[in-house]
Amino acid sequence: MCFVLYAGTSRPIPPREWLKGASDLSVKSLTGRESPIATHFSKPQVQHLGSTSGCGCDFPHVLLQKGGWPWFEDAEPEPEREATDRYNRQQLVALLRETGEDSVELYGLWDGNFTRPPAAREEIFAETILEPTFRFKEQGFYIVKFNRLTQR
Repeated sequence: MCFVLYAGTSRPIPPREWLKGASDLSVKSLTGRESPIATHFSKPQVQHLGSTSGCGCDFPHVLLQKGGWPWFEDAEPEPEREATDRYNRQQLVALLRETGEDSVELYGLWDGNFTRPPAAREEIFAETILEPTFRFKEQGFYIVKFNRLTQR
């Protein structure tokens, strides 16, 4: 099972296929199995966003446990993991900025839990995702806003 991330937008994000070994994110239409996720979004277009791993597992995230999202810092963080996290955060923010929208909705959860309602809702600026300590919360719903000056 995997962490998965979905985006809600006013207009569809152009699709991007995931290719093994390529360092690009993917954007896919919802499958029939995933279609219940759309009920959680206010925006009409909902799509699956894949990280460099194909699923959402390479987007930095923390799992919901006993009503919270514990995150434990590694005494010595792995440089490769940090680089992967940073790259996926940067590529995600670039992709979201390309939409040209004032805000984008994101919902991250465990694959298969499509009917589960969000356990947390947050409004954040896109720049927040770029912070090294940022982690998507499992069952966290985000309204990502863009600073007009940085959207160019």
